[in-house]
Amino acid sequence: MAIMDFLNRQFIDVIEWVDDSRDTLSFRFPDDDKQIKNEAQLIVRESQVAQFVYVGQFADTLGPGKHTLKTENIPILGDLLGWKYKFQTPFKADVYYVTTRVFAGNKWGTANPVMMRDADFGVVRMRAFGTYDFKIVDPVLFLKEVAGTDHQFRLDEFTDVMRSRIVSVFSETLAAAKVPALDVATRYGELGAALLEPLNAAMRSKYGLEMTSFVVENVSVPPELEQAIDKRGAMTAIGNLNDYVKYNMGNALAEGKAGTAGIGAELAAGLAMGQSMMQGGMGAAAAPSMPGFVPGAAPVATAAAVPELLTPEQVAQALSVSVADVLQELEAGNLKGRKIGSQWRIGRPALDTFMQG
Repeated sequence: MAIMDFLNRQFIDVIEWVDDSRDTLSFRFPDDDKQIKNEAQLIVRESQVAQFVYVGQFADTLGPGKHTLKTENIPILGDLLGWKYKFQTPFKADVYYVTTRVFAGNKWGTANPVMMRDADFGVVRMRAFGTYDFKIVDPVLFLKEVAGTDHQFRLDEFTDVMRSRIVSVFSETLAAAKVPALDVATRYGELGAALLEPLNAAMRSKYGLEMTSFVVENVSVPPELEQAIDKRGAMTAIGNLNDYVKYNMGNALAEGKAGTAGIGAELAAGLAMGQSMMQGGMGAAAAPSMPGFVPGAAPVATAAAVPELLTPEQVAQALSVSVADVLQELEAGNLKGRKIGSQWRIGRPALDTFMQG
């Protein structure tokens, strides 16, 4: 009798795992170097799957339910063990439980700036962070590529392992999507939804994971790019600079802020300022300091001094952007100009049309 009790203690009759931690992704059943007996009971609860591994080879995967371990239930393992017929002897194998429920509220973020190529601003350095929900959809691939042989793989370990991988997939997906920096910085909700499927395509094939939600909470760019975005927004809001100056002068007259004697002078100066802003500070802006300038005179003479053809440098100064940005718009055909040899020249009407469009 004692011998039978001893032998029974050497075999596993019931295999089950109750997860009370709520943060365990995979768990290897502790066999204590025991063998699994014929017709042992395997219990798999909801939101779990059981994965058999024999000598480093992945065998059968069993879903929720109570399973009697027989040749019919574990055919792959039977082939690995060389069972041609029903087995009667105990066997040795590892059993991994993998949690398949959704793990919500996980944080992601770029530890270092991500370099992106943008059509408007060239190469842009961006930082981003947010949250994501995920679940395991391919236990074999997850155990192989993420958890490994860890006897209890927890969420904090997963976060450490996957943070850089998720950021890498995010960067590749964002680059492939060619989302402009202006849209990335202002449309977080749409961006997260748009990136979800491309991210999942990579996460499923590489790690056996599926993201059920991917949220971009913030995207930040360098201060100099923020200033460029602010300037572009301000110029878009202003529209035609000459009309803007005239409107402000009209308001000043209506409110009595301009004296009667100085109305002509202020209007001339305002128009000259608007033309100066349009044309890179050339011609009309310098007219008030020229010899022979008469306050109160109509700005016809000063306007005539403004060059009809501008260089890219003058246009860049007028638009408060870089010369490279102006050349890029010229090459794209958005800003009309004529190339003479290796030099570009832009007419004032073309610049006005570009600003209004």
